[in-house]
Amino acid sequence: MTAGHTMTPTIRTLSLAEIGTLVDWAAGEGWNPGRHDAAAFHAADPDGFLGAFVGDEMVAGIAAVAYGEDFGFIGLYICRPDLRGKGYGKAVWNAGMAHLSGRTVGLDGVPAQQANYRSMGFVDDYQTFRFSGRFAGAASSDPVRPMSVDLFQSVAAFDRMHFPAPRAAFLKRWIAPPHLALVCMDGDTVRGYGVARACREGFKVGPLFANDIDVAITLCASLADACGGDIHIDVPGGQEEFSTLLEAAGLSRGFETARMYRAPAPAIRIGGVYGVTSLELG
Repeated sequence: MTAGHTMTPTIRTLSLAEIGTLVDWAAGEGWNPGRHDAAAFHAADPDGFLGAFVGDEMVAGIAAVAYGEDFGFIGLYICRPDLRGKGYGKAVWNAGMAHLSGRTVGLDGVPAQQANYRSMGFVDDYQTFRFSGRFAGAASSDPVRPMSVDLFQSVAAFDRMHFPAPRAAFLKRWIAPPHLALVCMDGDTVRGYGVARACREGFKVGPLFANDIDVAITLCASLADACGGDIHIDVPGGQEEFSTLLEAAGLSRGFETARMYRAPAPAIRIGGVYGVTSLELG
């Protein structure tokens, strides 16, 4: 296809392999996706990844993932760089929003796009800041254990308090190897859990959900120690004390986004969100 000619695209659901291509595009944009993201993303909503095609070539793609009965999330919205300005991105955006029709829709918007999203009815809920570097802090004495099958229902229930909708199919893939998932327990009660995954550069920690900052920092320290390299974690702006501890442990604040919702913001335990799961799927 020549870059100078505009053709009407065909919109269709992406295969797992094509989701892998979209994730590769995200890497090309500098978004540093996980090395095994495609399979876990696909599990969240197999019908929620859409592409615009001209002939056999994908020219734009989007994740429009439906969670539960009334929530959805937009991410991985990319048009091929050599084909921008032709309406292909708009076409796939419209298809993604149609897939999520009737739901509260969330996204994480970079500063340059936030005004555009506001014009389409999205409202800022909170800022998120990425912290990156080699974690050199010490864990507290809170006991941490690896994720196991017998804990899944309890962890999924804990996750639901901190995320706008149930996402069991996604979690089953997200907490499984090769990702590393750790849980902090008090008897049979989940106090927090976190996941780390290898990315194109370093490791990303997310989600990091915890009842209090001591549990959060213990999980973060334990995950960082197991990773043995640089980590990246996207922290809600309201977690000022946690952010200060991350900086004291050697991480630097960088990349910024805003969590935005169209329709009322979901009711979650935001005070327990120390690291969002991913900027691509919420």
